[in-house]
Amino acid sequence: MLPVSRTRYTARARRRGARATLALTVLLALPGLSACRESPDKTIHIRIATGSPTAVYHAFGESLAAILNRELPDVRAEVMVTAASAENVRLLGAGEAELGFTQADVLPADPGPHPQMAGVARVYDDLLHLVTTANSPVQTLTDLRGRRVSVGAPGSGTEITVQRLLTAADLDGGQVRQQRLGLDDSVAALRDGRIDAFFFSGGLPVRAVAQFAQDTPTRIVDLGEWTAPLRVGNPEVYVPRDIPRSVYGIDAVTTVANPNYLLVRADLPEHLVREVTRLLMERRSELATAHPAAGRMSPRSAIATSPLPLHPGAADYYRASKP
Repeated sequence: MLPVSRTRYTARARRRGARATLALTVLLALPGLSACRESPDKTIHIRIATGSPTAVYHAFGESLAAILNRELPDVRAEVMVTAASAENVRLLGAGEAELGFTQADVLPADPGPHPQMAGVARVYDDLLHLVTTANSPVQTLTDLRGRRVSVGAPGSGTEITVQRLLTAADLDGGQVRQQRLGLDDSVAALRDGRIDAFFFSGGLPVRAVAQFAQDTPTRIVDLGEWTAPLRVGNPEVYVPRDIPRSVYGIDAVTTVANPNYLLVRADLPEHLVREVTRLLMERRSELATAHPAAGRMSPRSAIATSPLPLHPGAADYYRASKP
């Protein structure tokens, strides 16, 4: 009798197992359940590559991250402190950031048929500051010969622009005693007398420069005459722009300006980039409270991100919102 009972028990167990397998299959076929099983965490992480904590990129990025976190439920955005433009482009290309700010002159003139990044918007213009003290003998660019000058942090857009400027002025090849310092370190070094001047490229106003000018008699050197020589090799990048007296409370000057872009990894989904672009444009007044430069964006100028194309998601938003 024992063998017969075992046979019946085994058959019943097999039938129960078959029914359980069928039930599990049906459950997994229901909408949403199979997806949850395969990807239990649907959070989209967005890393925004910015720059120095006292510069425009960081203020802009912090405000943008707060907006994305508040208005896109599945998104968790965070800001990365970086050396700025050149490092941001590297991080995007390496897949170590999803969004990033950069100066236009950092980008290759020909990004190729399949670039790793694309444009979200032209956001504002960076203006090159050559900052020194009011009693300094540095009154023109050529006065930098033989002097100690911070040319920007390694990996920054400032450093790239300044090297081109020094070449145009025949000040390359060791004629300037260059130090590669970030913005905060440059301000501290000038205040302490360890350097004679520093360069920084940023949107108006640069908070660290404004704070320095409040505490120390300051001069910003006029660089307007050097825009034309810089345009010889970069005709679509550099333009002259004024720094009015109202910005820092010191004499107005003309300097070299450089378009500034918000970029995104090219492989990000179109619907996500469309939403980022929408919030970037629709929340301009809120972004401007973080830094006035953000308030200068407009859909008409935002689409100009040459040499990079707009991301399809960004292009879709601009087409749909065109009046």
